[in-house]
Amino acid sequence: MNTPWWKQAVVYQIYPRSFMDSNGDGIGDLKGITSRLDYLKKLGVDVIWLSPVYQSPNDDNGYDISDYQAIMAEFGTMEDFDELLAKAHEKGLKIVMDLVVNHTSDEHRWFVESRKGDGNRYRDYYIWRDGKEGGGLPNNWGACFGGPAWEFDEERGQYYLHLFSKKQPDLNWDNPAVREDVFDMMTWWCEKGIDGFRMDVISMISKTEDMPDGEIRGLYGDYSPYCVHGPRVHEYLREMNQKVLSKYDLMTVGETAGVTTKEACVYAGNDTGELNMVFQFEHVDVHGPYGKWNEKRMLLTRLKKILSRWQTELSGKAWNSLYWDNHDQPRAVSRFGDDRGPFRVRSAKMLATCLHMMQGTPYIYQGEELGMTNYPFKGPRDFHDIESIHAYEEWCESGRVSHEEFWPCITAVSRDNARTPMQWDDTDQAGFTTGTPWMPVNPNYREINARAELADPDSVFYHYQKLIALRKQYPIIVEGTYRLLMADSEELFVYERILGEEKLLVACNFTDHDTVFHVPREFISGTCLITNYEDGFRDGKLRAYEAMVLRNM
Repeated sequence: MNTPWWKQAVVYQIYPRSFMDSNGDGIGDLKGITSRLDYLKKLGVDVIWLSPVYQSPNDDNGYDISDYQAIMAEFGTMEDFDELLAKAHEKGLKIVMDLVVNHTSDEHRWFVESRKGDGNRYRDYYIWRDGKEGGGLPNNWGACFGGPAWEFDEERGQYYLHLFSKKQPDLNWDNPAVREDVFDMMTWWCEKGIDGFRMDVISMISKTEDMPDGEIRGLYGDYSPYCVHGPRVHEYLREMNQKVLSKYDLMTVGETAGVTTKEACVYAGNDTGELNMVFQFEHVDVHGPYGKWNEKRMLLTRLKKILSRWQTELSGKAWNSLYWDNHDQPRAVSRFGDDRGPFRVRSAKMLATCLHMMQGTPYIYQGEELGMTNYPFKGPRDFHDIESIHAYEEWCESGRVSHEEFWPCITAVSRDNARTPMQWDDTDQAGFTTGTPWMPVNPNYREINARAELADPDSVFYHYQKLIALRKQYPIIVEGTYRLLMADSEELFVYERILGEEKLLVACNFTDHDTVFHVPREFISGTCLITNYEDGFRDGKLRAYEAMVLRNM
C-alpha cells in the first residue's frame, strides 16, 4: 500500500495579512504570496496552508467570514487566488484552505436573515435561546475572547451563542440545511482544485441540546463539556467525508482543542472515515491563575511525556501533526529556546530537529524557519489581537490584577507575537511593504531576515531545508516507530526511531549549558545525519542547545 502524500509532506503555514504586501498598502495579499513561491520551493516544503482569505469584516483577522466564496478585498480578487493556485501547482506546491465553519461573521447573509426569525429558511441556522426566567443570560458560559458567550439581538428578541467574538455567531449544525450549504461550499472549493482543508475548531460544531451553567473557570462558566467533542460531532464529520472529502485527493486536519489520544483515533483513525489528522494543544498548554496567560515554561519531563504519548498511542492507528507554533501561539524560539541570548540560532535549530524527526506531518509557521522571535510589546495599545485586548481589559483594567503582574504573562503568549510581518530583508519595514505595515515589524528584523539567512549556509533556514530533505530521503523518518529514552531528564530530550534493523537516535539539549550524554554503543560508529554544531557531535556531553541525529548504519 502506498503511503499517502500528506504523510510524507511538510506544510508551511502562511498568515496572509503578514506574509508579503504587493501593493504598498501595508497588508499582505495573494499577489504577495505568489511572488514568494520560489522561496518556499527553495525551503523544500510541499504544502501551503493559507489562513483565511475569504471575505470578512476582520473582527478576528479573517476567522469571521461573511462570504465563503469571495476573497477579502484587502487580499485581492478571486482571479488573484486562481493565479496563486495555478502557479503553486506548477511548482509542485499544494494549497490547503482554512475552513471556518463552527461560526460565521454576523455580517454573513445567513445570520442577517436568521435575525429576522420566523418565516425564512435561515431561522435556525444559528443557536438562539431565550433568556432565563426573570431576565438574564441563558447560562453563565464565557466566550474564548472574553465576556459572556451570549449576545442579545434586538431584532430577533433572543440571545445567540458565540463561543468566540460576539461578531462570530455559532452555526447550528443540527440543522441539515446548514450542513448541506457547508458541504456545497466545500465542494465548490474542491472543484476549483485546492488540495485540502485545515478545519478551525472543528471539534466544537456539535453542541448538547441541554445548555446548563458550567463550572466556574476564571471569570465565567466552562462551556467545554457541552460544546467540545459534542454528541454528534463524529456523525457530522463522517457525513462530511462521505459527501465531500472522500471524493477528492485531499489533506484534512482538524483543530480539536481538548482532544485526547483516544478521541484523536476516532477523528483521524485509519479507518474511521473522518479526517487525516488533528491538531492537539497539550504540549503548548501551560495554565496558571490567569488561565492561558502564563509566562512559565513547561517542565521538559512533562513536555516529553505528552509528545511521547501522542507518538506511541497513535502509532498504527492514526496520524500525528507536528508543530511548535502557529498563528495562535507565540514564537517557538521564545517559548522553548533562547530568543534573547547567544543561542537563538542554535536553539531554533534544536527545536526544529527535535520536532521534524518525529512521526507525523510537520508544520512550519512563517518565519519559524528564520528563528523569528516574540515582539517586544511596550504597552496594551500595541495589541491588535482581539483575544489579547479583551484579556487585558478583563484582568487589568477591571482591577482584578495589576499591570505589573499580568504584563509578563500576556506578552509571553499573545497571539500577536506570531502575527508581526514576515522579515524578508534589512530594508525599511523588513521588505514586507513599501507602506506602513498593518502592525509593526519586530525591531530585530535587521539581524533576523530571510535575505541574510539565504546568504549564510549555516543559517536556521538551511537547517530546516536539510531536515526537510532528510525526511524525503529516509523512510524511517516517516514510517519508523518511536521510543523515548531518558524520560526523567529535565535537560535532554532523547528518543529513537526504529524501522526494521535501522535506527535513528535523536538527542536534543533544551538548556543553555553543557550536559552529560553518552551515545549508546550501537550508534558510535554510525552516521551523523544532522547537527547544529559545525564541528559535529562529541561523545560524553551535549553542548548548549545542541541537537544531533545519528543513524546506526
